Amino acid sequence: MTVPFHRQFAPRAGAPPRRVRGSVVVIVMITLLFATFALLAFMEKAAVDLLVEQREAVSRRLRAEAYSALEVVLAVLVDFREVGNGLRSPSEGWHDPLGFAGYSPAEGRTVEVSFEDESGKLSLPHTNARVLTNLFLQWNVLKPEAETIADVLLGWMRHNHVYTSPLQPNYEYGAIPYEPPGRPLRSYHELAAIEKAREFFYDADGRPNEFWRRFVDNVSLFDFTRTNLNGARSDVLAALGQFDQTQTRNVTDYLRGSGNYQNNGPSFFQNPADVGRIAGPAGDVAGFSSTISALRINLTVREGRNEYRVSTVIAPPGGATAVHTTATSTRAQTSSAAAKTTAQQQQQPNPAQAAQPPAGTSAAGGGARSGAPADLKYPFTLLEIRENDEIHQSPGT
Repeated sequence: MTVPFHRQFAPRAGAPPRRVRGSVVVIVMITLLFATFALLAFMEKAAVDLLVEQREAVSRRLRAEAYSALEVVLAVLVDFREVGNGLRSPSEGWHDPLGFAGYSPAEGRTVEVSFEDESGKLSLPHTNARVLTNLFLQWNVLKPEAETIADVLLGWMRHNHVYTSPLQPNYEYGAIPYEPPGRPLRSYHELAAIEKAREFFYDADGRPNEFWRRFVDNVSLFDFTRTNLNGARSDVLAALGQFDQTQTRNVTDYLRGSGNYQNNGPSFFQNPADVGRIAGPAGDVAGFSSTISALRINLTVREGRNEYRVSTVIAPPGGATAVHTTATSTRAQTSSAAAKTTAQQQQQPNPAQAAQPPAGTSAAGGGARSGAPADLKYPFTLLEIRENDEIHQSPGT
């Protein structure tokens, strides 16, 4: 029996329509697509998390190596300081402290150490207008502009400063009013807040220019009374010591062991007065010393493509200090004094409690309290520690 053509492809009774089967397939495909995207996103996030954890683990290992090497460097510096009655220059023999101590890092790692004599710069808290002006003149800045920049810097750092230049900054009338702090800079980036200095040290886009970099190279924010002659740069020799170009070149060549002194190697002065045999009788050495007051230690640990950097500034006993003066107005000082009085009252012991002897101390008061921290008598004062920060490389001057 022949079935009609129109009935050969007709759906059987009770069979679901073909379009229903197609919808199910589409839904399944969409579900699989979303599941695939979710799985890929999870795998990507897991990979990032594992990478972060791996880098943190590597940083912890290299950090421990860095501080171990730093302690060795400090121990070597203590030995040289005690033998030589002070540190003067790496030319004394401590240019490679890890090699001197026989320090070996863990397998697969290297440790590099470099020094920068922070006290070979001008100490900004002790620098006057004449020295700052001389410094800017070394950069081929016109004298009126050099005097103005020095004047606004001192006006920012000192209370009741009497301006000598025609420029009279009015910070209180700016779009965002503020007051000069009346204390030395704590960061080189404060220069961006000082009127006139902002245009001098930054370009049109607000980025530090060459003058800013030279200022960082020659001016220190730490507080020390005299500049170390053995670490002084040419601009510092000219600004503070008033050496001429020939004298400056002779002194720097002597310290570095270059030029006419390349056969002698790097050397140093035992006393500032000794510079006369190199530079002649001219110049003023009253503002110089021959020992280091602040030393920056740059230390880099490398393991394959990973590296960890530590930059710290140390000061020997009686050396440089950090700027601790608080920038406050009269009203703020009054509030601070009131807060201090309140804090002192809160810290005063209760009379009943004061009658009780501390735990671990005899009633007669003769014994030392147990658990009290011991005096470590650390040989240096740590003025600054930076980790994985950009270590500024000073260009040769």
